[in-house]
Amino acid sequence: MAGAIILILAMVAIPVAVLMTGAAASAILGESLRRDGIVRNEGSELLELED
Repeated sequence: MAGAIILILAMVAIPVAVLMTGAAASAILGESLRRDGIVRNEGSELLELED
């Protein structure tokens, strides 16, 4: 019986952990690419737009 409970908990916890890790990785990648874009386009003729 204890094995079944552990298996059910693992089936719930593992997908949630994978999704949360993906969300964190997406946030880090997005922010680093945004900063890279700002640095690369410094001094260009791009218009500064308000968010």
